[in-house]
Amino acid sequence: MTGKSVPDGQKGWAHVRSDGDDRGISVVLAGGGTAGHVEPAMAVADALTMLAPDVRITALGTERGLETRLVPARGYDLQLITPVPLPRKPTADLLRLPGRVRLAVREVRGVLDRVDADIVVGFGGYVALPAYLAARSVRARRRVPVVVHEANASAGLANRVGAMSARRVLSAVPDPGLRHAEVVGMPVRATITSLDRAALRAEAREHFGLSEDAKVLLVFGGSQGARSLNTAVSAAAKALAEQGISVIHAYGAKNTLTLRQPGPHDPPYVAVPYLDRMDLAYAAADLAICRSGAMTVAEVAAVGLPAVYVPLPIGNGEQRLNALPVVEAGGGLLVEDHSLTPEFVADTVAGLLTDTARLAAMTTGAVLAGHRDAADRVAHVVLEVARAARTERIRR
Repeated sequence: MTGKSVPDGQKGWAHVRSDGDDRGISVVLAGGGTAGHVEPAMAVADALTMLAPDVRITALGTERGLETRLVPARGYDLQLITPVPLPRKPTADLLRLPGRVRLAVREVRGVLDRVDADIVVGFGGYVALPAYLAARSVRARRRVPVVVHEANASAGLANRVGAMSARRVLSAVPDPGLRHAEVVGMPVRATITSLDRAALRAEAREHFGLSEDAKVLLVFGGSQGARSLNTAVSAAAKALAEQGISVIHAYGAKNTLTLRQPGPHDPPYVAVPYLDRMDLAYAAADLAICRSGAMTVAEVAAVGLPAVYVPLPIGNGEQRLNALPVVEAGGGLLVEDHSLTPEFVADTVAGLLTDTARLAAMTTGAVLAGHRDAADRVAHVVLEVARAARTERIRR
């Protein structure tokens, strides 16, 4: 039986199927807010379109999240809903939460109906909780199945709620606090997972003005997260230069970086507010100093780059837990923020960069801990669950 078309908010027309219609799977991705929620959702979207070219992707988001820029740039449909931030402490926002949740759930139900959703895939963040709740009751005659992916070592409230009724629960690391979680790794964009650092090294070093035989330290930490990294590494610039170490340092768009006047024979210290080509930065580097957010750890491990992970000294300690699997595999070091001093950089970090054998062993450890196929694995699960749910509906 053929279906009929109805207006769809942003893309003009959405096809509405009868239960026996074998058209492409309609997937709704709920992963808005920060890059740590949006990027894995987009990586899975890309993997889904490669596996099933007729799949329909709809991303949920809010007007305050990075998805307003990232999702349209990747060519996917974005539907905005009311944000539902979950306060960590009792505030006035907590009193407004039930009303916001009810409104957001109604909005998500409308989206699920318009795109005739086969499945909801949640990655946590502002939009995940209303998406999970809406999927339970989008229509009187059926629920929309849910797959949850947890990026962090300690699951947040939204994913804890979603996991209670999800068909499958996937995670980036072992034991995120969700029952029956299957470890698949963190979905990372294909431009990173397909990166051959050795093959790209010469081009990458030319891009940054570095010599091919240089020892290169990469430093990055976002904006607010970069401040203590900036202080420690910039203060060690003289010691690094004396040991022949070049630096690529992304100090954050909201920050400034004061550096010493370099000597005439010093190796380059390339300081930029933001790195547009992270692939080239990863390829040029021998070692990184970085924070240990889930996405950062996933990318750095996926490309096999040894790293000194410095967890943010705030939150619930999840950044430390994120880095532990890579560190335990030998792919990195874990250093507390207060211990990242100029002396540590000048001694320990510089010592690593001049120890070729240890860097090689750390590279192997990082590769073993990385999950280059995570996006594909999540996409396969999504299609499997969606197709099984459609078959169940047809049989009823």
